[in-house]
Amino acid sequence: MPAARESLLDAAFTALVRRPWSAVRMVDVAASAGVSRQTLYNEFGSKDGLARALVRREADGYLAGVERALAGSAGAGERLTATAEWTTTAARENALVRAMLTGCWTERLPAPPLTAVPSATTVPAQRRADGPLPTPRDFVRIVRDRAATALAGPGTAPDDTAELLRSCELVVRLALSCVAAPTTEGKMADLVRAVLPRHPV
Repeated sequence: MPAARESLLDAAFTALVRRPWSAVRMVDVAASAGVSRQTLYNEFGSKDGLARALVRREADGYLAGVERALAGSAGAGERLTATAEWTTTAARENALVRAMLTGCWTERLPAPPLTAVPSATTVPAQRRADGPLPTPRDFVRIVRDRAATALAGPGTAPDDTAELLRSCELVVRLALSCVAAPTTEGKMADLVRAVLPRHPV
């Protein structure tokens, strides 16, 4: 029941904004979503399962934003700037995204193990959530590779592909540094331009 699952994840996220994860109660999440507690347990199995599913959903949402930033016909520099700006905005507005990108989990947040956990669920979305969750290193690789794929033209030479991968990784790491030490409004394009001299912003 995808609609109930999304409602439960929304309710869990809202509860997390208001109080530490340790104070979030399953019964309150179910009531807020307008479903039974049994439905909640059927979907997620446990509070740990709910935490994994919430982290997986926020990771997917962040990566969907990366795809949107990379889409379109703008120049390489503009699309990489948009990706870097999305990364800093998502991390600023979503504590779970910030924790996933930096590896800094506070006591307010759920901190599920990033390795896969045994799963006996029949719910496909939960089986996926019970699989490995991305680490900060994984996010760097995923965003770098998606950016390079989006920006590479047909027939890009291997040397140019290697350079593009390096440039994309530099921008991703630059964005992550701006998550830790925010830059002033509108400065991201200047920073990206500095690391992408061959790709005008």
